[in-house]
Amino acid sequence: MAIKKKEGHLAENRKARYNYTVEETLECGIALQGTEVKSIKAGHLSFQDSFVEISRGELYIKNLHITPWDYGNIFNHRADRYRKLLAHRKEIDRLERKVNERGYTLIPLKFYLVKGRVKVEIGLCKGKKAFDKRTSIRDRDIKMDMAREVKKKYL
Repeated sequence: MAIKKKEGHLAENRKARYNYTVEETLECGIALQGTEVKSIKAGHLSFQDSFVEISRGELYIKNLHITPWDYGNIFNHRADRYRKLLAHRKEIDRLERKVNERGYTLIPLKFYLVKGRVKVEIGLCKGKKAFDKRTSIRDRDIKMDMAREVKKKYL
């Protein structure tokens, strides 16, 4: 009998979809050290203020805080170090052109597991203005009211 690997959702940055308009997304691997994978699988990460920066032709995620693993030793990782993201050269070049030309920014949207490996989904985002945020809130409230009415009608 085959052993089923734990796969799925680890964390999501819901605030990013409120503050930014996501134009496109890209799945990247992330270069982790030592006990970082165990900490991430335990859910000990915070990435609300994190962003992705392109420097020297490579993607780096900054302001990502992974709490050191409780049962680690002196070789535990630093919680706030920059971590390299793994993507193809053509994808990095395309993202770099868009970020430099059009004022976009790269934001990590969610962390998840694929075949036991930690993946991060980054989004090419453009900041929302205050009136855009109000429109998003109004649309969400209208959808919730409609769902409530449908549920009330059929129950």
